[in-house]
Amino acid sequence: MNFLQFFVWGAWMMTLGHYGFIDKQWNGTEFGLVFSTMGFASLVMPTLFGIIADKWKANYVYAILHLLFGVSMCFLPLIDNPISFFWVLLVAMSFYMPTIGLNNSIGFKVLKDDGKDATTFFPPIRVWGTIGFIVAMWITNVFTKEWGFGLSIKVSFFISAIFAFVLSLYSFFFLPTLKKEPKTADNVKKSLTQKLGLEAFVLFKQKKMALFFLFSLMLGAALQLTNAYGDSFLQDATVFEVGGLINNFSTIILSISQISETLFILAIPFFMKKFGIKNVMLFSMFAWVLRFGLFGIAQNTEIGFVFIILSCIIYGMAFDFFNISGALFVEKSTDSRIQSSAQGVFMLMTNGVGAVLGNIIAGLVIANWFEDPITHVKNWQGIWFTFATYSLVVAVLFAVSFKYKHNPEELKNIRH
Repeated sequence: MNFLQFFVWGAWMMTLGHYGFIDKQWNGTEFGLVFSTMGFASLVMPTLFGIIADKWKANYVYAILHLLFGVSMCFLPLIDNPISFFWVLLVAMSFYMPTIGLNNSIGFKVLKDDGKDATTFFPPIRVWGTIGFIVAMWITNVFTKEWGFGLSIKVSFFISAIFAFVLSLYSFFFLPTLKKEPKTADNVKKSLTQKLGLEAFVLFKQKKMALFFLFSLMLGAALQLTNAYGDSFLQDATVFEVGGLINNFSTIILSISQISETLFILAIPFFMKKFGIKNVMLFSMFAWVLRFGLFGIAQNTEIGFVFIILSCIIYGMAFDFFNISGALFVEKSTDSRIQSSAQGVFMLMTNGVGAVLGNIIAGLVIANWFEDPITHVKNWQGIWFTFATYSLVVAVLFAVSFKYKHNPEELKNIRH
């Protein structure tokens, strides 16, 4: 389940920039809007379908959502207009994004019903999701490169759809039907506001939490930028020659970023105990500066190739250190009664509001300052250095304004 869950995402997400910029010749503003669909879909849909799954059978909701996602993906290759593409992709992502949370909740419930500790057994299962994402990227690379099958990049949408149908069938027929938890007094008394997680917004009254959520939004704006523009950068013939190593294996090269994630996840307990939550979040922010900066100095040379590989390696620290340390900070700083809701606000600020604003503003910045309006040729060095400067400003502001004292005793039991 985890393998296919992230396979159907990895099959097309990393090559979407190539499809929009190169195949369709959309400008930065248009593509920024298209890539923001994941953020828009994260604002409401996961909570909504989470409630539906609680009321019905989670594995059936999960299966139906993947079925609808697969159908929606089949329409994308037929669309040329970026606005129409935006709406269809938004529908598809509205079906997909809730399945990420459902994937976790189903996994936890299956393990619990089987008498297994989810803390011990779930992480090695979840790693298969990252493996699925990587394998999908490699398969897409084989299908779309001249040395492979040489098909149009639009085949990535069909690959995703086919495996979404496979996952849907698997969910219907092979996942166990999950029993609903018996109603308790606490469950009955929950208001709609509580179910939607809105009570956690009271945390914004606390200066420390308000600052944390603000920085979550600001960094969330950067989290998906290299996923949005990385492949189109490596595929740009004005920077990397067609048929060259970087151009030919762009998607496989970028998959090093996901491989790096699995390695840095294993290192998080050490970094947490040694340096504390705030410093680990700072490491993430400065890692984003390096992630963008290394792309900025990369050219079509041997040393440029090394810079690209280093950028992909540093991605694991940049992406995972903030997400996991941030989630731990929320757990340590909020009342147990609203921890789930508080985690939802954290995800809303990063993957929802932050991602939407980041992709739309980045698209506007590229279109207005770093893209020829006629030829659509881009100043990639300017783009990456602008992103790096933004990340550096966020890191410095966070270091100066966010106060958090490291207590090693709080983290002595952290493990994976």
